[in-house]
Amino acid sequence: MRFTARDTAAAERFDALAAETLKGIEGEPGTLVYVNHNVPREPNVRVFYELYAGREAFEAREEQPHVRHFLAEREHFLTSKEVTFLHDIAGKGIPQDGDPKK
Repeated sequence: MRFTARDTAAAERFDALAAETLKGIEGEPGTLVYVNHNVPREPNVRVFYELYAGREAFEAREEQPHVRHFLAEREHFLTSKEVTFLHDIAGKGIPQDGDPKK
């Protein structure tokens, strides 16, 4: 996900909200990676990299109270968001059975 905050103060508040949300996400067994990145030379942009055990794990995470709170509150700080879903093709840690959806 790519987020653009209204300004630097909003980006900082967004980061605090993300850090608060991460406390709940750390206990989710199906959430393998969840990282908030800043972008050099774009101080108001944040990129989340998220990796799940499967689509079911993602959908279960979306229903958690801490995530629902994040989804509602983040709108106060953002001017835009862009979501890109990825499917594995090949790489280290990718199942060898040829099914990119696992």
